[in-house]
Amino acid sequence: MLRAFLLALAFMTACLPALAVPTDEMFEKLKNAPSESEANDAAQDIWASWMESGSPTVDMIMQRGVEAQMIGDTETARTFYDRAILIKPDNPQAWFRRAGIFLAEENFPEALRDLNETLKLEPRHFGAWAGLGSMFETMGANDQALEAWREALVIYPHMRDGLQAEKRLAKIAEGQGL
Repeated sequence: MLRAFLLALAFMTACLPALAVPTDEMFEKLKNAPSESEANDAAQDIWASWMESGSPTVDMIMQRGVEAQMIGDTETARTFYDRAILIKPDNPQAWFRRAGIFLAEENFPEALRDLNETLKLEPRHFGAWAGLGSMFETMGANDQALEAWREALVIYPHMRDGLQAEKRLAKIAEGQGL
């Protein structure tokens, strides 16, 4: 489940055009979208804007990291993300992308550090909240997983993975099991 989630995130952000830094209006559009389709379009715009760091060099490094990650070369991808973080440590997407590699490797301490840094820089990063939810659920920390997924859903109410996880984890929390 964690691997499928991470592959979906990698695919969603791989070839997106660059936009400006996400605006409050973009997040309002995401939160208030009347349908899943419109919410997904708004989310894609936000994902694309997160890939725009404000530095052409960092953007190129990030794109190469995404390309390496898409072909399964996580070592090279991590090297690119490390470089992006060194150059521009206030870029939440570099921290998030590297966290995705750590999640796939089930290196949870490193993933947690990078996801926390992502959220420190961009508290509305629904992907980071979802990553925390997936990680905590994999670790069996279902209460924390439910809390993280609910944070993601506050930002992105139509997030399909989040809705499914909330339903599943709420049943467990209520003692119903799966």
